[in-house]
Amino acid sequence: MLYPMYVWKDAGSAYGARLPDLPGVFTAADDLNELPTMAQDSAATMYEVEAHIPEASSIEKWKDTPNYVDGFWMLVAIDRSKINTRPVRLNISLPESLLHDIDAYAKSHHLTR
Repeated sequence: MLYPMYVWKDAGSAYGARLPDLPGVFTAADDLNELPTMAQDSAATMYEVEAHIPEASSIEKWKDTPNYVDGFWMLVAIDRSKINTRPVRLNISLPESLLHDIDAYAKSHHLTR
């Protein structure tokens, strides 16, 4: 999901970044190209035990807010499936043929069911 990320840089410092839709998610990097990876890591750390991760909004929601005037905006992909990866037990019934397909796919990708 693409989240708006506000980026700034003070003289003599690294780039700082904040994701307003994900309260508490801040990051920094010396190289601008590193910020998306750092943002994913920060989001994963901040929301690792949360059951609900806020949805992304548009930049327009935030762009005229007084807190965001001296920097610029980026859209950054946050893979929510990599956040809160705690396993949950699930009991379901599937057709046997589908189960075989799932097992074959998992095996071919070095995964488990």
